[in-house]
Amino acid sequence: MKLFHSITDFRSTKKTILTLGTFDGVHIGHKKILEKITQNTQDGKYESLVLTFFPHPRMVLQEKSEIKLLNTIAEKTKLLENTGIENLVIHPFNESFSRLTAEDFVSSILVNQFHIQKIIIGHDHRFGRNRTADINDLIAFGEQYGFEVEQISAQEIKDVSVSSTKIRKALTDGDMTLANEYLGYDYFLTGIVAKGKQLGRTIGFPTANLKIEEEYKLIPKNGVYIVKSIIDEKVVYGMMNIGFNPTVGGQAQSIEIHFLDFDEDIYDLEIAVSLLQYVREEQKFGSVDLLKEQLKKDKETTRDFVNKL
Repeated sequence: MKLFHSITDFRSTKKTILTLGTFDGVHIGHKKILEKITQNTQDGKYESLVLTFFPHPRMVLQEKSEIKLLNTIAEKTKLLENTGIENLVIHPFNESFSRLTAEDFVSSILVNQFHIQKIIIGHDHRFGRNRTADINDLIAFGEQYGFEVEQISAQEIKDVSVSSTKIRKALTDGDMTLANEYLGYDYFLTGIVAKGKQLGRTIGFPTANLKIEEEYKLIPKNGVYIVKSIIDEKVVYGMMNIGFNPTVGGQAQSIEIHFLDFDEDIYDLEIAVSLLQYVREEQKFGSVDLLKEQLKKDKETTRDFVNKL
C-alpha cells in the first residue's frame, strides 16, 4: 500500500475508485465498504484509494471535543493496509480545508488530483463548506465531470454507525467479547514499554508499563484483562491492569502487563497488546499481601483461559 500524507502528494498513472471517511476502528462494517473498492479494482484497470483525515474533523470543528478514537493513526494505517487497499491518503484536516466548496472539492481533488473513475459513498454523506452538498449533488457532479457514483445502502451505513457506537460502549463497559465481535479482530493498544515504579517485581509480578502517547486513543474500562502480544515474533500471553493502583496509593492511570512465562528486557520497545477478555474490576485491597493473593488468582484465571484457546 502506498501512503500519502497530503492530497497533493498523491500520484498515479491510473484512474481511481475511491471512498472517503474517518474509518475509525476499520471494523466489520467498514470492511464491507472497503471490499467493494477492492472488488472494483481487481482487474488492475483502476487503482483503489481511501481518503481519510487527521485530526478527526470533530477535534477541529467542535470546541472542547473529547472524542476518543478506536485507532491511532498508525494503527489505522496498518489495519487499512491489511484490507488490500492500494493507496491511502491521510490529509491534514483544518478549518481552511473545511471551508472548501463542494464544487472545488470535486473538481480540484476528486477529478484533477485523484483522476476519479468512481466513488463509493454513503447515501447520507454530506460534503463541502458547512456540509451543504449531498449525494444528489455528487451524482450531478459525476454527470458533469464524467465519474460514477455508487451509493452504499442505508442498511450498510446503519451497520457502520451502529458498529462504531457499540464498540465504544462495549469498551467503556469492559465487554471485550462484543467489542471484538464488531471489530472483527481483538482490540489493541500500542505503546512504548517504559520503566514504572517496579512495585510489581517486589511482589513477584513484574510488569511492563505501557505508555501510550496519543491522548485521543480510547482506553477501555479500568480493570484486569487477559491479553496477548507478539514480541520477537513469539506470541506471549499475560494479564493487564488498567487503573490507578489504589492499594499502593497510585495517583495516575497506568497500563501494566504481567506476561506469563516471560522475563526478557523489553524497555523502550514498542508493542501492541490485544485485549481478549475482561477479568474483574480494579479493587483497593487492605494490604499488599491481599493484593498478591488476588494476583495469583488472576494468573490462574489467565492460564485457564489461554489453555482453552
